[in-house]
Amino acid sequence: MTHTASATALDFRTIDLRGHSLAPAELKQAMPRAAADAGSAEPAVQAIIDEVRAGGFAALRSLALRFDGVDREHPRVPRDVIDAATDALDDDVRTALQEAIRRARLFAEAQLPQAVDVELAPGARLTQTWVAVDRVGLYVPGGLAVYPSSVVMNVVPAQAAGVGSIALASPPQQEHGGWPHPVILAAASMLGVTEVYAMGGAQAVAALAHGIEDEPGAGGRIDPVDVITGPGNVFVATAKRLVRGRVGIDSEAGTTEIAILADASADADLVAADLVSQAEHDPQAASVLVTDSVELAAAVRAALHSRVARTRHAERVRTALSGPQSGVLLVDDLEAGIAVCDAYAAEHLEIHTLDAGLVARRIRNAGAIFIGAYSPVSLGDYCAGSNHVLPTGGTAAFASGLNVTTFLRAVQLIDYDRAALQEVSSSIITLAEAENLPAHGEAVSARFRAGDDEALPETGTGAERPR
Repeated sequence: MTHTASATALDFRTIDLRGHSLAPAELKQAMPRAAADAGSAEPAVQAIIDEVRAGGFAALRSLALRFDGVDREHPRVPRDVIDAATDALDDDVRTALQEAIRRARLFAEAQLPQAVDVELAPGARLTQTWVAVDRVGLYVPGGLAVYPSSVVMNVVPAQAAGVGSIALASPPQQEHGGWPHPVILAAASMLGVTEVYAMGGAQAVAALAHGIEDEPGAGGRIDPVDVITGPGNVFVATAKRLVRGRVGIDSEAGTTEIAILADASADADLVAADLVSQAEHDPQAASVLVTDSVELAAAVRAALHSRVARTRHAERVRTALSGPQSGVLLVDDLEAGIAVCDAYAAEHLEIHTLDAGLVARRIRNAGAIFIGAYSPVSLGDYCAGSNHVLPTGGTAAFASGLNVTTFLRAVQLIDYDRAALQEVSSSIITLAEAENLPAHGEAVSARFRAGDDEALPETGTGAERPR
């Protein structure tokens, strides 16, 4: 396996996997990843979480001053500030957000799972229903970019699920009076969300997970939530992992990444454009090309040089493309490319090959898969109707992107009548004895006392079907 690099300022490296037969674990080790992983941030993030839990609003104020340069006693955004941002929203941006909301809502509502109702035997009915969590905390990042699209991606599926209480947090901005960016506030208002907090980073996750009690003169408590969702940097992703268990989370949606599986048929300039599009998010963003075509790799590299020189955030893009998390992976053939993509488990995976639709359906590990030349990741970021809050750092191998079920719980209902229980009573008693838990069996046999033929009252719900 060889590693080579360009001699120019853009150091978009190559990892040559051709001729190597790697075991799955070895293949994962060969994947390009950022030098600093989420684990290295854990001590600092845990310290912030502990500080917020112990210090409440005073700690939030201190952390906002330290990290954001903003000094406010309470992070709750006043309604008049939200209204002013909504009134000042550019008409074109409003129209674009309305279309993004419309498409996202159509897809989210279609995801609602159906209840399951099964009669296993006469009088033995099982039902599974879906119930929304009571309260959610939605995180919208800020800093190098403004993400009203993340407001849409978080809020719409929560509303489609039927969540009754929604709190939104986004970092305070010095240039906007210490409140989140006005476009973020306006997007929240368009969706009917008015509980908005100027909180960023790990401290926002801590406040949402643990809640903060009201303090004299502080301006109101922050109630803890049941689920926290939303993308962010490594500190936000780490904080979500550390509070998981106390609350549910969507996934570790950290710094963005794109992988592109391409063959010789791909348009090199389009591939380069898409690699740049994700690199402009953050200097730590990952842009990866997987290909069996040396000629395509060379053409993409040339196109990158041209595009980076022209793009607005050239320095940020150059840093991301030159980092250890980015580069070209050369493979022997398409089969090897598919294996590499599954090992990498990209947040976003684009397929630029012949028969792209068929290839896409062979991929097992990815947050979202974009098929063909006219389905770029940028489409998914804004107006595809899909969700752009997706697992990163290889966690797409076991985690899903944000969707309606993130905010739902499956609840099972067990409804047996006397005859149905009696039919399986001997099996229950036998298994209880096998597990040395005799009281389990006795709880069943007690319902069928010798000489007692009087049935207990039935529930009367057995014939009812879930909606």
